[in-house]
Amino acid sequence: MKRLAVYCGSSMGTDPAFADTARALGEEMARRGVDLVYGGGRLGLMGVVADAVLGAGGKAYGVIPQALTDLEVAHQGLTELHTVTSMHERKAKMTELTDAFVALPGGIGTFDELFEAWTWNALGYHAKPFALLNVNGFWDGMIGFLDGVTANGFMSPARRAQLLVGDSIGEALDLLDSASGASERKMVW
Repeated sequence: MKRLAVYCGSSMGTDPAFADTARALGEEMARRGVDLVYGGGRLGLMGVVADAVLGAGGKAYGVIPQALTDLEVAHQGLTELHTVTSMHERKAKMTELTDAFVALPGGIGTFDELFEAWTWNALGYHAKPFALLNVNGFWDGMIGFLDGVTANGFMSPARRAQLLVGDSIGEALDLLDSASGASERKMVW
């Protein structure tokens, strides 16, 4: 895995562990030689992970809609900043640029990006793995919900198994490394 898309909050959240983990993830990515692909913002966890990657000598590629650039929330110190016209273009460009995806704590934008990447994978548009970095159990409720969706027959066990979960940075990155290139591009029902 050479590039990792990180989905995370544009705010810091209430638990200091969220920012600490974003910072540590960025540093570990740079240490492993993994470039960052992310939403291009300077605020919240997004800014923390980008600053950490850059501060540790790594590369950070941002993708941001023009409307957010106009609001002056774009990070101006990135290796490269791609400005697009819409959120749909942003997600498509991030998918094009990355080898895998990881979601840290975040809100509706993080959920949207994660679920679209998963949907595209399930439909065979790409075969890139994705994982939740379960900081202090942040994703536990959603994991339980998704297990219930599977138990109720609305998601196959194969599709549910696509969503990797790491409780630590090392575990999440290792799971993604192992899964990168291991799955073939096909529909997963």
